[in-house]
Amino acid sequence: MHIAILTFDGFNELDSLIAFGVLNRIKRSDWRVSLASPSETVTSMNGVTLHRQLPLEDIEACEVVLVGSGSKTREIAEDASIMRVLTPLDPARQLIGAQCSGTLLLAKLGLLEGIPACTDLLTKPWVVEAGVDVLEQPFFAKGNLATSGGCLASSYLATWVLVRLLGREAAAGALHYVAPVGEKEEFVERALGHVESFIAAERT
Repeated sequence: MHIAILTFDGFNELDSLIAFGVLNRIKRSDWRVSLASPSETVTSMNGVTLHRQLPLEDIEACEVVLVGSGSKTREIAEDASIMRVLTPLDPARQLIGAQCSGTLLLAKLGLLEGIPACTDLLTKPWVVEAGVDVLEQPFFAKGNLATSGGCLASSYLATWVLVRLLGREAAAGALHYVAPVGEKEEFVERALGHVESFIAAERT
């Protein structure tokens, strides 16, 4: 199972790295989480430089793709070369999620037609302009597509992936490790509560 977290120049550290950290709590030989970027290095909105682990061109083969956000997402949405690489993303065979302004990229790819979505407050007008109804909530999922809004909601996106792929127990274990001391049970139940209603709806 290969999970790619799309991380571009100007990326928001919380949006990419919280999901990266939570998902990497799973220690299995068939489980891999990679930061995918169009260039060898990317620099965050606050000046942190990361080396990519996966070329952007390889995400088509990943079972899960999470689209991170950042300060340059609108520029990326207008970059034909990058959007062309993202075009093969397919919720019929992949779990696809987006965090904050990453939702704009899914909208521009046409993946959110007829589906409401979550995003951050700054990006909301651009997503609405792209023809998508924006919800005032931190997480929404329908089928193999999920979106979340607000930096710390990236933990909900990671929770959704874990529950979908490995089940509630594995998700709870990963979340329990990263949750604040003294608030662990509350944190875990809140995160699971945000995603499980959508998963249950799909199963029924």
